[in-house]
Amino acid sequence: MQRVRIGLTGLAFVFVAVLLAAVFTSEPAGEPEITPNLIERQEAGAPPPSPSQPAQAPTEPLAELGVAPGNADANAVAPEPSPPAQ
Repeated sequence: MQRVRIGLTGLAFVFVAVLLAAVFTSEPAGEPEITPNLIERQEAGAPPPSPSQPAQAPTEPLAELGVAPGNADANAVAPEPSPPAQ
């Protein structure tokens, strides 16, 4: 019984250690990168830059990756322009 208790205690310790390491080593999400330019702007009182808007999600992501056929209209070849009249 004591081996089981020691094993579970060790497992819990490793779990907590990995959890703490993940918390302290992860990068903050959604924050702009800190650059000297950003620090000067903040000292001058300028508002922080807003994060860029995420790109609109594609309507057919599998077709965009090329793993599934897309919309027939989107796959159509554009007609070649006629030569200029002389």
